[in-house]
Amino acid sequence: MISRRSLITTGAAAGALFAVETATSASARILPAGNGNNQGNGNNQGDDNDQGGGSVTAFNVISDIQGDLADFAVALQDIAQINPRSKGIAIAGDITPRGYDFEYAQVSKVIAANPAPKSLAWAIGNHEFYVPKYSDPNTLAQATWPNGTTEDSLFKSFYNFAGRNTTYNEQVFGDVPVLMIGTEKYMHYHDATLWDEVWMSDAQFAWLEDRLWYWRGRKRPVMVISHHPLPNTVSGSRNKLYMSDYLQTDRLLGLLGRHPDVFLFTGHTHWDLALSDWYARRIVPGSGNLDGFNVVNTGAIQTGWTDNGTGGEVVVPGGFNQGLQVEVGTKSVTIKARDFQRKEWMKQVRIPLSTQWS
Repeated sequence: MISRRSLITTGAAAGALFAVETATSASARILPAGNGNNQGNGNNQGDDNDQGGGSVTAFNVISDIQGDLADFAVALQDIAQINPRSKGIAIAGDITPRGYDFEYAQVSKVIAANPAPKSLAWAIGNHEFYVPKYSDPNTLAQATWPNGTTEDSLFKSFYNFAGRNTTYNEQVFGDVPVLMIGTEKYMHYHDATLWDEVWMSDAQFAWLEDRLWYWRGRKRPVMVISHHPLPNTVSGSRNKLYMSDYLQTDRLLGLLGRHPDVFLFTGHTHWDLALSDWYARRIVPGSGNLDGFNVVNTGAIQTGWTDNGTGGEVVVPGGFNQGLQVEVGTKSVTIKARDFQRKEWMKQVRIPLSTQWS
């Protein structure tokens, strides 16, 4: 199978960069990593995540399975051990290596064969659109793109797998809203100079704005799942490979930036959760929210990458299989980075909520 890096093609830059605060911000508390035995088990009373009271809702976030089904199975098994009452798993895109129906079926088979929560929230990634690069599953043929594959068929394959008819969707894990957003066009069908860039319709933006205000009115923190990173946020997002992923960067930032209790989880880069900028607060000037909103790198199931020190990236040596556990209390949210392969906690951060909910 051809590597994912050889299939990534970027387009023109989009959107201005704004200021960002890293996880060392005074508004977030960095905690030592757990010993691997503590469990976020769904509805703990008096968990220290909540600083002394109230219930905690725990769920997990992973991304970039990309055909690494063995590591996906390991991740599911580890999640079942550390978070047996997980309210759900959000998958931040690149579910498959290319988007073939049989690849989606292979993912479903792994889920059926391993312990998994009933609630699975799927976001669409760029690898879900790579069938047109092949004349058949065994033959890469980019020179003859799209090789008879229609854009509509790619979306239908995702919809059939995810059980819905839009790329954007809302699910609730316990009492925590989870919003999935993603591209509604594979741009190379529409502009020969573009490939994997994210295009969102007016309808999706209107829906996102409505849901963010709806849940804010109910004093709920909102979890937003998107495959691609916003520029100048978390690990890898200042690398030239990932600076131009959204065609409407400013518009998306303008929506998210108003809400201090929004948490945006992004994948795509596969950058190591060991990096210091795995979590950040993104401040959007003019948003009226001087604290910014929260952005979290999701790591990856398949192959890790990291900064090479010269503006590029390099593969993380050894095995790689990382993801997150999120524990939402009435006063704060704790996010834990997990190495599924080594069955070890890597780090965690506690973020106080701007408004206590009950």
